Amino acid sequence: MISRPHRHVADSGYAVMRLGVTLALMTIGSSSMYVLSVMLPAVQADFGSSRSDVSLSYTLLMVGFGVGGVVMGRLADRFGVMWPLLLGAVGLGLGYLASAMSGSVMMFALAQGALVGLLGSSVVFAPLVADTSLWFVKRRGLAVAICASGNYLAGAIWPPVVQHFVGIAGWRSTYMGMALFCSLSMAALALLLRERPPAMEPAARQHADGAPEAAAAIRPFGFSFGTAQGLLCVAGVACCVAMATPQVHIVAYCGDLGYGAARGAQMLSVMLGFGIASRLISGLICDRIGGVRTLLLGSVLQCVALLLFLPFNGLVPLFVVSALFGLFQGGIVPSYAIIVREHFPVREAGARVGTVLMCTLLGMALGGWLAGKMFDLTGSYHAAFLNGVAWNLLNMGIALTLLVRVRRLSRRREAAFAVTGT
Repeated sequence: MISRPHRHVADSGYAVMRLGVTLALMTIGSSSMYVLSVMLPAVQADFGSSRSDVSLSYTLLMVGFGVGGVVMGRLADRFGVMWPLLLGAVGLGLGYLASAMSGSVMMFALAQGALVGLLGSSVVFAPLVADTSLWFVKRRGLAVAICASGNYLAGAIWPPVVQHFVGIAGWRSTYMGMALFCSLSMAALALLLRERPPAMEPAARQHADGAPEAAAAIRPFGFSFGTAQGLLCVAGVACCVAMATPQVHIVAYCGDLGYGAARGAQMLSVMLGFGIASRLISGLICDRIGGVRTLLLGSVLQCVALLLFLPFNGLVPLFVVSALFGLFQGGIVPSYAIIVREHFPVREAGARVGTVLMCTLLGMALGGWLAGKMFDLTGSYHAAFLNGVAWNLLNMGIALTLLVRVRRLSRRREAAFAVTGT
C-alpha cells in the first residue's frame, strides 16, 4: 500500500503556520496550572482545608498532566495530533465544569487530576513539543522554544485575568466561563493541524555536541538506552521540584506576607512573562551549544534565583527576584526535547520526549505538594525554598555528568579518527 505523500515539508511556511497555531493551543490549554495557582487561596477558604490539602489538587493535576502526555503522545504518533487535541478540548471543558461544581476539596482534586490534567491539558505539552520537533530541522531549538513558551505565555496572561474574575464573580463562576472559552477555542484551532509530520531527515545529520546523530544514538552518552533515559527522567523530576515552589506558591506566599493575592498574581505573571524571553533566548543558545550545555546553564541559573528568595521578602525585591527566576529557568524544560532528538534514534523521539516531559510534570506535582507540606509543618516557606535548592543541585549533577561524558566520547572519536584517518 502506497502512503499518501505529504503536501508540506519541514521548515516550510506551513510549518511556521503550525508553530503559531501550536503556540496558541499551548497558551490556552496550559491555563490549568496557573489558574489553580491563583485559585488556591479562594478554594482553601471555601472548603476550609489546609494548605497541603488544597495543594494536593495541584499535585493530581500535574500527575494527570504528565501521564496523559505520554498517552496523548502515543495517540498523536498513530492518528496525528489533531484527534488528541479534540479529545483534550472536551476533557478540559468538562474538567473546569466539574471543578466549579465540586462539593469538597477531594472532589475538586479528582476533577483536576482526571479531567483537567489527564484528559485535558496533557495534550498541549509533550505531544505538541514532539510534533514541533518533527516539523523543523534548521532551527529546531528555536522552534521548540517558541512552542514551549506558550506554557509561560499562559502564565503571563491568565493569572491577572483570573484574579480579576475571581474578585468580581468568585472562583466557581470563573471556572465555568473558562470551560466554555477554552474548549471551543482549542477545538477550532485543532482543526488546523490535520496534516501529519513529514518524513524525518537522514539520521546522520551532525548535532550540536559534535557527533553524528546515528553514532550518538547507538549508546547515548555511552550509556544504555534505559540508563540514559532514566537519568534524563530523574533530572526532569529534580529540576521541576525546584521550579514548582515559586510558581505554585508565590500567590499564597504574597498573601502570607500581607501583600495580598492580587500582588501575588501580578508577581506570577511577571515571573512567567520573563520566562517567555528566557525560552526564546535559550532556544537560540541551544541551536549553537546543544541541549546538554543549555540544560546545565539553565540549572545553574535557576539555583541562583532560588537562593535569592531566601534573604529577600520585600515587595519590590520579590518582584525583582521573581523576574530573575523566570529569566533564568525558562530554557530548562525545552532542552530535554532537544537532548532526546540529539542523542536518541529519530523514530523514538515522540515516545521518549513524552516520557521525559512527563517526569518534569511529575516533578512540578511533587514540588507543589512538598512546598505546601513544609509550610504546614514550619509556618513559612524558608524550608520549602531550601528543599528546592537541594533538588536543583541533583539536576545540576546529572547535567554535568552528561556533559562530561559527551566531551569524553567526542575526544575518543577524534582520537580514533586521527589514528585511522577515516
